[in-house]
Amino acid sequence: MSTADRVFETARAMVPGIAATFGRSCEVVLHDYRSPERSVIAVAGNVTGRRIGDPMSDIGRRVLAAGDAARTEENYLTRTPDGTVLKSTTIPLRDDDGTLLGALCINVDVTALARVRDAVGDLIGAAEPGATGDPPVTAFTPDLAASTDRIVAQHERAVGLPAKGFDRARRLMAIHDLRDAGVFELRGAPGTVAARLGVSRAGLYNDLRTIREAPDAATAPELVDEDLDSRRTPP
Repeated sequence: MSTADRVFETARAMVPGIAATFGRSCEVVLHDYRSPERSVIAVAGNVTGRRIGDPMSDIGRRVLAAGDAARTEENYLTRTPDGTVLKSTTIPLRDDDGTLLGALCINVDVTALARVRDAVGDLIGAAEPGATGDPPVTAFTPDLAASTDRIVAQHERAVGLPAKGFDRARRLMAIHDLRDAGVFELRGAPGTVAARLGVSRAGLYNDLRTIREAPDAATAPELVDEDLDSRRTPP
């Protein structure tokens, strides 16, 4: 048995036990990053509706893109498109050489607790409901086209122009965010991204090379969209 197989065998055995400890509000998902488009290999609980064989989410692609720099992220908040508020932890899994293999992800539905917090705060006048800010939305079962469109659309709203009207500086910002979101880890990404931005594949590869060689060229200003304000979204 390979080191990777041993890591996943051990982690798989932990999945149901962790979920059972927290009860029905908890979901535990095990990802194998060697197959990004079918990364989910074990699930216990049903908070986000994911199933074995589903792809990784936005945070998973960012962890994969981070590689050796990926670190455990603990107790961060996010929410699903239907408004469910989650407290999540993402734990990267590595082999003996430190190579990133996958991640063990824990999501706890804290929607009811968040409502109680807001209600109590409203009653005692401690804070306005939602004063701490809404957590970012995570697409738990994204596809290439949807993920590309979501990120590019944020830049379109920021400048009030369609992507094909971006100047090069804004296009570099959009490509930078697509890269950080791990979109280029998905099969077919160059063609999809190039078409969405209205550039040739050669032009896209040239922009990616520019970002690699001069990262500051793609430093984006703060956008109003919460998904780019916070780069932390659940697994």
